[in-house]
Amino acid sequence: MIAYVTVGTDNIARSKRFYSAFLSALGYDLAEGPEGLSYCLPVQAGQPVALPDFYVKPTFDGGPATAGNGSMIAFEARSQKQVRDLHAAALDAGGTDEGQPGFRASYGPNFYVGYLRDPQGNKIALFSSDPKEPGRDG
Repeated sequence: MIAYVTVGTDNIARSKRFYSAFLSALGYDLAEGPEGLSYCLPVQAGQPVALPDFYVKPTFDGGPATAGNGSMIAFEARSQKQVRDLHAAALDAGGTDEGQPGFRASYGPNFYVGYLRDPQGNKIALFSSDPKEPGRDG
């Protein structure tokens, strides 16, 4: 099980604007500190911890933050409409488009996804795969 994901940033304010544009709608709470941004899902009663956490921090070595080639972080939305809405909000908050929301022939018929890059260049996917919603073939 993945416990947390961390991406580096050279500009905390710019990253906060981008990630807060969609993570709060997905249920993440934000805690800010001198070490950066911590986005965490609330722990439900009887649940030991809600995973995974998502951190946005300056690099530990003090060098420039860079995006990983071939790496991507995916966040699950509740619906296709929410994918569209959050993709648009993230673009308005400083992200760049890497693929408009929609179905992709390479994936299952209910996998609806939009891609973007955060201001630092990290690739982000917002997706929904609810079988109760219309699929690619229907």
